[in-house]
Amino acid sequence: MKQFITLSIAALLFTVSACSHKVSRIDPADTPDINGSWNNTDSRLTAEEMINQSLTGKWLSEHLQAKGKRPVVIVGFVTNKSHEHIEAETFMADLERSFISTEKVGLVQSGKKREELRAEKADQQTNASASTMKKFGLEKGADYILQGSINSIVDAYKRKKTVTYQINLELTNIETNEVVWIGDKKIAKYVKN
Repeated sequence: MKQFITLSIAALLFTVSACSHKVSRIDPADTPDINGSWNNTDSRLTAEEMINQSLTGKWLSEHLQAKGKRPVVIVGFVTNKSHEHIEAETFMADLERSFISTEKVGLVQSGKKREELRAEKADQQTNASASTMKKFGLEKGADYILQGSINSIVDAYKRKKTVTYQINLELTNIETNEVVWIGDKKIAKYVKN
């Protein structure tokens, strides 16, 4: 009986200690790199750097000279081809945010967000007053589409590994299918367990 009580207390203490967590808030801009995986800092910094890189390309000045107004861009799909699960949508949102913050290009919605906007316009055709109803056919068309991929290479031996992420982006003129800018960014991480 005494041994059963001792084992029960030990099991209870183990359960309590295993369930206790310490959580503290941190600034998302200062996210520590805990395990070497892609994180929000990688996403944000890569998006900012690549958008700034793209806007120094000659395509922007050529567009401004030819059209006399800033170009309109749509962020297309960024494919995750890396070894880990990366939510490409959050990286795409970082790219959009970076484009908007420069104020050098216009940005239009893409994908499911655009479909939702069109569904709302369709609903308004029957359910909104004529004075507030939004009309079809007045969307701003994009001049360029930004697309790309996230790739990774892992080299591991025993308790050490390097992870190299390569992010490739291409900006394409939608009317002519001409690729006007290609950029890449590499992030290398050394992880020792």
